[in-house]
Amino acid sequence: MRTSMADVQHSLGGIDFPKNKNEIVKYAQEHGASSEIVSDLQQLPDRTYNNAADVAQEFSGKRFEK
Repeated sequence: MRTSMADVQHSLGGIDFPKNKNEIVKYAQEHGASSEIVSDLQQLPDRTYNNAADVAQEFSGKRFEK
């Protein structure tokens, strides 16, 4: 089951944007995100995210499948 966007946002709390996908994944790993959250973040498209809303849009939309 995919994690909720609330869980992802909690895991990324305090992150400074812009960040690319790899930086977001690394931040989540370094701040104790679960392996499920990290796995979901690794599936984001490889691009620069300007804010949490960018991440939320990709994560919650139908733009990638688990």
